[in-house]
Amino acid sequence: MIHREGYSLIVLSFLFCGLLCGTVYFFGAPIWLQAPVCLLAFVFWLTIVQFFRNPKRNTPLNPKHIIAPADGKVVVIEETEEGEYFKDKRIQVSIFMSPLNVHVNRFPVSGNVEYVKYHPGLYLVAWHPKSSTENERTTVVVKTQNGQQVLFRQIAGALARRIKYYCKIGDKAEQGGEMGFIKFGSRVDVFLPLGTKVLSKLNETVRGGETVIAELNA
Repeated sequence: MIHREGYSLIVLSFLFCGLLCGTVYFFGAPIWLQAPVCLLAFVFWLTIVQFFRNPKRNTPLNPKHIIAPADGKVVVIEETEEGEYFKDKRIQVSIFMSPLNVHVNRFPVSGNVEYVKYHPGLYLVAWHPKSSTENERTTVVVKTQNGQQVLFRQIAGALARRIKYYCKIGDKAEQGGEMGFIKFGSRVDVFLPLGTKVLSKLNETVRGGETVIAELNA
């Protein structure tokens, strides 16, 4: 399944590749040049298509579980100060998405959306320490049925130039449900209450909507 965010780019890239192949053929380029040009154009188009893939995920619904909001590698697990919303100490778990990962973002918990804010910003590499506070980003807070709040933040990277989010304050969040999309490499940070049991390990590869990365205390 292809994500709707990719429809226009996939069509445009297909037309570009077709035009490129047609041009080298029209101007009579030798076959030794035509073949690799068309092959590279086809590989380029397939790369664009795979980036916008949207596979079905089976989310193990559980009010105590924190589900990975994105595909990628766990690059940060630490206690830190969250300065935008909570303004206190939280456990941060960060997932880095390479351009080869699925880039659909999903709700890590079910509950009520209590806070949504988009921040324009820079495009530092996603693993830069200041990317969480200075890059283009969107912050979302969901309050679970047990009254605990979980914050997660979409962060643009050096290649990611467009963050999409589909929720607003007052919406009902469904664990594993689609909440957004980031184009071409990026990162998602999750901020959890102190005392949360983190199940993931550093450098672990996780699957958005399926991997349980932590477990709430209450």
